[in-house]
Amino acid sequence: MAGKRAGVRRETQAEGGHPRRTLAGFALAITVTIVAWGYLVWVAIDFGSSARAGETAAWWFLGLASLGAIACLFIGLLLGAAALRSIGATAPPADPEAPPRPPGGRRAAR
Repeated sequence: MAGKRAGVRRETQAEGGHPRRTLAGFALAITVTIVAWGYLVWVAIDFGSSARAGETAAWWFLGLASLGAIACLFIGLLLGAAALRSIGATAPPADPEAPPRPPGGRRAAR
């Protein structure tokens, strides 16, 4: 028996598979990128100490490890935002083809 405010169940609304599998995939990907970020930061610290000891090639490896750590953290944050969007915690971006909202809101429209 459905009431007048009964809607479609959330699980049937989700597109692209089962919501728990999607969330588990995001969790695994976020974990991998954050672990890679931590490892690259650790390696960058090690290369930094080698570079300060006089090894000139270590400066290049320090730079590459730093760029890799930045990329891993950025990808991890993007995946986190996508995971929040998939569970409905945040709204998707606005439709660019929608007409702009009138200035002033409802009070100005009266």
